[in-house]
Amino acid sequence: MNRPLHWDPETLWQTLEPLAPGLSVEILPETGSTSTTLLERSRRGLTEPALLVAERQTAGRGRLGRSWWSDAAPGSALTFSLGLRLAPADWSGLSLVVGLTLAEALDPAGEHLGLKWPNDLWLRGQDRKLGGLLIEVAPLADALSAQERWLVIGVGLNIAPLPAGTADPALFRTGHAGLQEIDPTLDAPAALHRVAAPLLRAVLDFGAQGGAAALARFATRDVLAGRRVQVGELAGIASGIAHDGALLLRDEAGRLQVVHSGEASVRPC
Repeated sequence: MNRPLHWDPETLWQTLEPLAPGLSVEILPETGSTSTTLLERSRRGLTEPALLVAERQTAGRGRLGRSWWSDAAPGSALTFSLGLRLAPADWSGLSLVVGLTLAEALDPAGEHLGLKWPNDLWLRGQDRKLGGLLIEVAPLADALSAQERWLVIGVGLNIAPLPAGTADPALFRTGHAGLQEIDPTLDAPAALHRVAAPLLRAVLDFGAQGGAAALARFATRDVLAGRRVQVGELAGIASGIAHDGALLLRDEAGRLQVVHSGEASVRPC
């Protein structure tokens, strides 16, 4: 993907800034990690809302300390972070709300994109990962309440399928899928314009009202439901989520186990 990318940050800013006054939109040709950059800025007292996009990340981060793979070609993936101050009554379930919002924005009919608890976007029926997210919070020296934190939501979405000659796809733990497999017209800027406003609205709504309304829709995208999975030492049949976004597992004895964190791995039945 050698053609220039046209991000149109001015249009993005005009759409987003009324929702979060003072918000900035910044496009970087390359950085280590957009999330790390926003966290470092917060430590210097820079906590105005920000959308930071990188055409290429060299040190992207995922859950559990994993790196986020990004091809060298700008535009092969969309990597960005949203940073803002937030003070929800309860932080539980935010990652699911964010994942659900991304899936609904990119695939409104729900034909192609599902959610793998806790924070991955998968192609339905194929068990291939199209994207993921990482949510991080940091304390604020000038917090206005005990709940207020600096929130950074890092998002990585594969745009293009793996090019010929790329490292063995088997190296990707859950396969690799790209948005252009379901919509060939989408490039990285178009995907960003599609998801940015819904994501910001969803996060602001979460801060004001919690995530119950969004979490009620999770079942329509749940790719683990009814499948045998393992999280740490726990194994069982995935049985949806609790009100706070925790995974529900029914074990061999038929008991319902509540899993609040970890990585769910699909196991053959």
